Amino acid sequence: MCIFGLSVAVLLLLVFTLDLAIKIPFSRASLLMDIGGVVSALGLGAISFTTLREQS
Repeated sequence: MCIFGLSVAVLLLLVFTLDLAIKIPFSRASLLMDIGGVVSALGLGAISFTTLREQS
Protein backbone atom coordinates (compact mmCIF):
# COMPACT_ATOMS: atom_id res chain seq x y z
CA MET A 1 0.00 0.00 0.00
CA CYS A 2 2.81 2.42 0.79
CA ILE A 3 4.48 1.80 -2.55
CA PHE A 4 1.14 2.27 -4.31
CA GLY A 5 0.69 5.57 -2.46
CA LEU A 6 4.16 6.69 -3.52
CA SER A 7 3.49 5.80 -7.14
CA VAL A 8 0.17 7.67 -7.14
CA ALA A 9 1.87 10.68 -5.56
CA VAL A 10 4.56 10.71 -8.25
CA LEU A 11 1.96 10.37 -10.98
CA LEU A 12 -0.17 13.21 -9.60
CA LEU A 13 2.88 15.40 -9.10
CA LEU A 14 3.89 14.81 -12.71
CA VAL A 15 0.41 15.60 -14.06
CA PHE A 16 -0.10 18.80 -12.09
CA THR A 17 3.46 20.04 -12.65
CA LEU A 18 3.13 19.48 -16.39
CA ASP A 19 -0.13 21.41 -16.34
CA LEU A 20 1.55 24.31 -14.57
CA ALA A 21 4.56 24.29 -16.89
CA ILE A 22 3.21 23.55 -20.38
CA LYS A 23 -0.60 23.52 -20.05
CA ILE A 24 -0.97 19.80 -20.72
CA PRO A 25 -3.36 17.88 -19.89
CA PHE A 26 -5.88 20.33 -18.37
CA SER A 27 -4.99 23.51 -20.31
CA ARG A 28 -4.30 25.19 -16.96
CA ALA A 29 -8.01 25.39 -16.15
CA SER A 30 -7.31 26.66 -12.66
CA LEU A 31 -4.01 27.80 -11.19
CA LEU A 32 -5.33 27.17 -7.69
CA MET A 33 -6.26 23.59 -8.63
CA ASP A 34 -2.76 22.96 -9.96
CA ILE A 35 -1.08 24.35 -6.86
CA GLY A 36 -3.44 22.39 -4.61
CA GLY A 37 -2.75 19.24 -6.59
CA VAL A 38 1.01 19.67 -6.27
CA VAL A 39 0.77 20.31 -2.53
CA SER A 40 -1.54 17.31 -2.07
CA ALA A 41 0.75 15.05 -4.10
CA LEU A 42 3.74 16.14 -2.02
CA GLY A 43 1.76 15.46 1.17
CA LEU A 44 0.70 12.01 0.00
CA GLY A 45 4.27 11.23 -0.99
CA ALA A 46 5.63 12.35 2.37
CA ILE A 47 3.07 10.35 4.34
CA SER A 48 3.63 7.24 2.21
CA PHE A 49 7.40 7.54 2.49
CA THR A 50 7.41 7.96 6.27
CA THR A 51 5.03 5.04 6.72
CA LEU A 52 7.14 2.85 4.43
CA ARG A 53 10.27 3.81 6.36
CA GLU A 54 8.63 2.99 9.71
CA GLN A 55 7.61 -0.48 8.51
CA SER A 56 11.12 -1.45 7.44
